[in-house]
Amino acid sequence: MILTVTPNPSLDRTYEVPALERGEVIRADGERMDPGGKGVNVSRAVAAAGRRTLAVLPLGGAPGALVADLLDAQGIEVAPVPVAGATRSNIALAEADGVLTKINAPGPELSAAEQELLLDTVRSHSRAADWIACCGSLPRGLAPSWYADLVTRAHAAGARIALDTSGRALLEALRARPDVVKPNAEELAEAAGRPLATVGDALKAAEELRALGARTVLASLGADGQLLVADAGAWFGSARVPAVRSNVGAGDASLAGFLIAGGTGPEALASAVAHGAAAVGLPGSVMPTPADLDPAAVTVTADIPLDRELTAPVR
Repeated sequence: MILTVTPNPSLDRTYEVPALERGEVIRADGERMDPGGKGVNVSRAVAAAGRRTLAVLPLGGAPGALVADLLDAQGIEVAPVPVAGATRSNIALAEADGVLTKINAPGPELSAAEQELLLDTVRSHSRAADWIACCGSLPRGLAPSWYADLVTRAHAAGARIALDTSGRALLEALRARPDVVKPNAEELAEAAGRPLATVGDALKAAEELRALGARTVLASLGADGQLLVADAGAWFGSARVPAVRSNVGAGDASLAGFLIAGGTGPEALASAVAHGAAAVGLPGSVMPTPADLDPAAVTVTADIPLDRELTAPVR
């Protein structure tokens, strides 16, 4: 069972539009409403793969009730933490050429009692979990050290932790030695404190995160592929993608694929790449099923192309 923790979940509305034109009325070609948040997306991807998952998340108000209903409709077990504030609602505008514009609301502020209840809920379910995936930004009220506290408590319960966050929250959590961290290229550059222009730059930054405490780094480099850096070695994975429809949740699908395949080694990296590549070809934040995957399109190698320039260098 994969348990996910989403401290700042959302109700996500995605609209497919021909193109954005400021100040104009734009008619959408399609729309979706999904439960959102990085950890929620991981649970959705795990469930789509036919595996058991439990989503722990604070929920409040009418949007929170709708998030719970949508998750239940997808067969996902939910351990809700009631909060006084309303769950945030986010909007994504997906253009026909694959460009995505997102508007993310800040979300409610959690009280000290609500924060502690969230940690206790994770603890009470952690012994049944093969992995705990802690994902996304922290809501107002939570200190940057909150993830570090969660990692420490989960390790004390014997659970393995995968962490997908950024900024100070990531740096604070590294001291607690999470088993896996999953930054994207921008987050990797931010943590390293310098630009990334090549795959070799990304590899060096990932190695620095390991030196700071991460046991394994699974780095998403967008269209260029993914890096896995661990004690056993480093690997680079990529896949052919016929067309990009939406990259919402692609990184979350990748993390789910990685954990589903055991969370270690090149086979898990191949699963991560396959899930991420399938996700970008689906609308909105739809998570891929096994039928959507194309393992034959995935390449994983220990011969990392260090000099390959990133398609979108991070400045």
